[in-house]
Amino acid sequence: MWKDFIESQETKEGVRFSWNVWPSSRIEATRMVVPVAAAFTPLKKRDDLPPICYEPLKCTQSQCGAILNPLCQVDYRSKMWVCCFCFQRNPFPSSYASISEQSQPAELFPQYSTIEYTIMRQQNMPPVFLFVVDTCVDEEELSALKESITMSLTLMPANALVGLITFGRHVHVHVLANEVLRKQYVFPGHKDQTAKSVQEYLGVGLKATQTQMPGQAAPAPQPGQMNNRFLQPVQECEIMLVDILTDLRRDPWPVSSGKRPLRATGSALSIAVGLLEACYPNTGARIMTFLGGACSVGPGMVVDDDLRRPIRSHHDIEKDNCKYMKKAIKFYEALAKRSSDNGHIIDLYACALDQVGLHEMKYCSTYTGGHMVLGDSFQSSLFRTTFQRVFARDEKGNLEMAFNGTLEVKTSRELKIAGALGPCVSANEKGPNVAETEIGIGNTTKWKMCGLGPSTTVAIFFEVANQQGSDIPGTRGHVQFITRYQHASGQTRVRVTTVARNWADAQTGQQFISLGFDQEAAAVLMARLAVNRSETDQDGTDVLRWVDRMLIRLCQKFGDFTPNDPNSYRFHDTFTLYPQFMFHLRRSQFLQVFNNSPDETSFYRCMLNRETVTECLTMIQPVLCSYSFQGVEPVMLDTSSIQPDRILLLDTFFHVLIFLGETMAAWKREGYHEQEEYAVFKELLQSPVDDAQDILATRFPIPRYVETEQGGSQARFLLSKVNPSQTHNNALYGDGGAPVLTDDVSLQVFMEHLKKLAVTSNA
Repeated sequence: MWKDFIESQETKEGVRFSWNVWPSSRIEATRMVVPVAAAFTPLKKRDDLPPICYEPLKCTQSQCGAILNPLCQVDYRSKMWVCCFCFQRNPFPSSYASISEQSQPAELFPQYSTIEYTIMRQQNMPPVFLFVVDTCVDEEELSALKESITMSLTLMPANALVGLITFGRHVHVHVLANEVLRKQYVFPGHKDQTAKSVQEYLGVGLKATQTQMPGQAAPAPQPGQMNNRFLQPVQECEIMLVDILTDLRRDPWPVSSGKRPLRATGSALSIAVGLLEACYPNTGARIMTFLGGACSVGPGMVVDDDLRRPIRSHHDIEKDNCKYMKKAIKFYEALAKRSSDNGHIIDLYACALDQVGLHEMKYCSTYTGGHMVLGDSFQSSLFRTTFQRVFARDEKGNLEMAFNGTLEVKTSRELKIAGALGPCVSANEKGPNVAETEIGIGNTTKWKMCGLGPSTTVAIFFEVANQQGSDIPGTRGHVQFITRYQHASGQTRVRVTTVARNWADAQTGQQFISLGFDQEAAAVLMARLAVNRSETDQDGTDVLRWVDRMLIRLCQKFGDFTPNDPNSYRFHDTFTLYPQFMFHLRRSQFLQVFNNSPDETSFYRCMLNRETVTECLTMIQPVLCSYSFQGVEPVMLDTSSIQPDRILLLDTFFHVLIFLGETMAAWKREGYHEQEEYAVFKELLQSPVDDAQDILATRFPIPRYVETEQGGSQARFLLSKVNPSQTHNNALYGDGGAPVLTDDVSLQVFMEHLKKLAVTSNA
């Protein structure tokens, strides 16, 4: 029953709670270990939403402002409605005069607990795309990148505004207006440009800034001010822009042997942010940054130009041996904050064999909801297809991206908001329902989400504020998510999702609470919490201890056992998979930084913080399918699944791997699949390839595709993920399967220890 309810809530509302029955007091909530939290996908695809072209109706109580929804009580005779959050009685305005029980407005229909309003009085703004291109790359790389950018111009809406900044040792801002001569403004790369100096040199945005009060966000531009020389509608400047790109050459600044090219990434980004905040404040815009190496000059540099000094590793960060890191992080974080204040997105597309400094630049992506893509080369199909997918369109032909969004959360008075984790920043709106404890980005009831897609998912953490012994009015608590954003078509839209959950009875509620546990959502929410802890100056081993401690406490609270007897321990049905998720989380690249560079770790964590629950679970515990002559079946992520007569398909979200067992690989080498009488074998070989293509066709960013076999060098991707139930220590006693050379404990040993610790009272 609960499983169906959880699935329908995710499909219909895009929301999954860790607990679907809430504890009735603060003390009970802390005893439950996993906090009451929701994974919410604001722009979950819904085909059945009615087109509503009027303003949402808000509660008139000054500190509430919740929006009319199907959970509100309505008195049709006196034309009043009661807010389900603050119980204020509100009159309907005259536009609702004709409503009755027979003719209700759409927002009162139970099936429209998620509804979307189109705000007609806001002017339609075209999206803005500003390319920031690194020219310190090889000619082949540069020509592949130019091809991709030229291709993207054909995928944009015709009215989209586009601009170009290129950088090497210096930063070049290109004029795209149709003037007699082709012009560009050049800034020195070693100098940090303030917003004011960028505006003065480029002659943009000055009128707007003179009339603006200090400390106030600039108003959105009017259609008359729209066009300037640097940002032009793509339909008007496409030919000129393609000409500029065609003539673009590698940065001419000479590079001595043993030196890195001088790359002014920080300065270029600073100028891009300054240009957009002058011309298009509070308007949807994307700064698409293409990086072929690390910033080595000027503000935001992460490494100097001497190749004898490598870019920092995790070991250097641990030993505090990073000369430029802290200063660079501070610089990029300030840039990201400026950008998000204006509703602008910063995308980072990094294609290089060495690190490019994503670790320092991660805030540009996480604060603004921008894409972070990590590849080896701009020539690779992985980058080309991923970049093409940025401009994917929906059934109506609109880009599947939303701009300049805000997410506001309203709650019943017994529920407070502790904070959020995801691609957002605080909008600093405090209200009576802000919790005392802060989790992630807290102290606010509203967040800015500059870049949103159909799968962008944010985690919202709550705190039960009700004291022990005091009654809760009503049997249900309510939460409302209000997402306001600029649609790709230029319209301003407001999507409202209102959900309710039951409060548990203080005396008899324990079993209902445990029945309503969503172990998948809880695992993802706890994974985000663990990653957040490891990023906020927590030592790695401390985070693992915290994960273990929380798991032991949860098992003590919700297991059936006889004290001090590990064999008597039994999990409740809704908790059986949770320890397994935690086991794989402990071993994952999110918490174990060994064998990953700081850039890779930042990329993996960035993806975990923004994807849906299902995708995040795939990252934590990859999916393994077996293909044999007996058919296709999902199998355990375990060494025992590696059999000679099987083909395995592993999906880790970041990699899709096809692994041929020993016998299968030998038959393929012998060429049996090319003989007619072995057509069945040929089909069997093709089957996982087709399924892998289905995964590659829908995912963003596109995973690396690997084909390997037993004993192949790339089999390491599979062997590092499977549970090592057979290792070199116990391989002699195994039941088939491939032993893994590791000292990691297996899931079986992990579970034995967990049960032992859970049944001893002093754990």
